[in-house]
Amino acid sequence: MPDIDQSVQSLARTMFREFYRKHPITISNLTKREFGFGTFDKKIAKRHMAFNNAESLNRYIDANSPAFISASPAFYENPSGRPMETKGWLGSELVFDLDASDLHLECQKRHGTSWVCPNCLHEVKREAFKLIEEFLIPDFGFSNKEIKINFSGNRGYHIIIGSESVLTLDEASRSEISDYVTGRGLEPESFFPNIADKSSRLQGPKPNDPGWGGRMARSLVTALNAGETQLQALGMTRQLARKMYLNKPSIVLGITTGNWDKVSIPKKDEFWRKVAESMTIKQSDSIDSNVTKNPQHLLGMADTLHGGTGLVAKSVESVSAFERFDPMKDCIAFEKGETLVVADTKEKLTMNGMEYGPFENKKAVLPNYAAMYLLLKGVAKLP
Repeated sequence: MPDIDQSVQSLARTMFREFYRKHPITISNLTKREFGFGTFDKKIAKRHMAFNNAESLNRYIDANSPAFISASPAFYENPSGRPMETKGWLGSELVFDLDASDLHLECQKRHGTSWVCPNCLHEVKREAFKLIEEFLIPDFGFSNKEIKINFSGNRGYHIIIGSESVLTLDEASRSEISDYVTGRGLEPESFFPNIADKSSRLQGPKPNDPGWGGRMARSLVTALNAGETQLQALGMTRQLARKMYLNKPSIVLGITTGNWDKVSIPKKDEFWRKVAESMTIKQSDSIDSNVTKNPQHLLGMADTLHGGTGLVAKSVESVSAFERFDPMKDCIAFEKGETLVVADTKEKLTMNGMEYGPFENKKAVLPNYAAMYLLLKGVAKLP
């Protein structure tokens, strides 16, 4: 976290307090959850706290004006108990934490992972859709109504399943789910049964097959339709990608019938193993498996302010509404007023449909939401 000047912290605490007075917060199963609160230096500076109702929670927030508010996805008999064993675990929501900093994007080579550009937000949103539409709904059978989507307030999304079927899953079961979506331990032999037999036609999955096999088939068909560059992204040489693209009709036909040998490939077992591994990584890099596995993890609470951006960690109404959701418009907290800052950043800030900057150690009068974002990101200061 950036080193935030005391004057900035003081201004932020005042603005945060005003926001919460106008927007009191609550959460389902409030009395069974553990709460944590953070400062502008540390996301969780105090935890093992519990509240009897939303009124007492909001009184605490008003008195302390925390920079971060977290709540447990787990439910406890005694949420304020310590150590953890004394809390009396009752169950836990299933959580997936997706963050743009895990995607290894080209734009991050320029601006680093602490800055968030429109491409970062676009790509992590695409990963969230991938998790929902390619795993949670088809493979696990969750419905749209069971899937909650919360913007983290900074670089990503929390995908939360709170249905009865997942609440009492133990850590081992949650690990299995995490391993499945991340492809950990995935072996190509599971969907290429004769991959080691160099003398026979390679039999493989079809696009309509369930699970990872079908996903493999669909991914290759998608790559073939996208062109040679996408094929190379799967680990193919330029020459082989070209050869496969020129033979696309017959290869696609072969995959739909389970025949993966329409193009002669040397060392096919080694080649398809690498392709499978490449696809696995693309599917899974953005999922923080520790959050999924550990039901005791605290999570940034929906509809609270993020102390590193000043944005609202807003809950999205539905999966269908997620399509048009834009956090840099929809999650603005401080819509009124302006602040004079001295900003120094090579990156443009795109917010509320406007662009601000870049700034070279320059004074600027900005809308409060843009000023607070730059101040909390550590690329601006008060004059």
